[in-house]
Amino acid sequence: MSDMVLRVAAKAVIVNDEGKVLIVREATSYSDGTQHGRYGLPGGRLDIGERFEDGLRREVLEEVGLKIEALYPVFVGEWRPNIHGVSHQIIAIFIACRAKTANVTLSDEHDKAEWINPADRNKYAIMDPDGEVIDTYATRFA
Repeated sequence: MSDMVLRVAAKAVIVNDEGKVLIVREATSYSDGTQHGRYGLPGGRLDIGERFEDGLRREVLEEVGLKIEALYPVFVGEWRPNIHGVSHQIIAIFIACRAKTANVTLSDEHDKAEWINPADRNKYAIMDPDGEVIDTYATRFA
């Protein structure tokens, strides 16, 4: 296990005034991607020494161009991708958020954004554990 890289990720469950959740599709051109063509929640890995909420705001701004207000934790999950031949363990904390700005502007990591009703999440190819996160948000917090 010593060859595995451990990372922490900050992920956002961004909910609009209609109760819809923002999901983004991973672009096939994203070189660090392991879920090309699948949807997920915005966010990503923290930089070493970066404060959690600062990293959450940075990642969301980079990926979808939104300024957010972090509200409360929704879920803790993990996954173990192989990125460029290196095994990673990524532990993510998912935070419910409200967008302070309205226009989604995607980075080159993603090629599509959708505001979805949480009840419709099975209509989309959503990566793990993000689908379970949306379900948890819908049943416990919405």
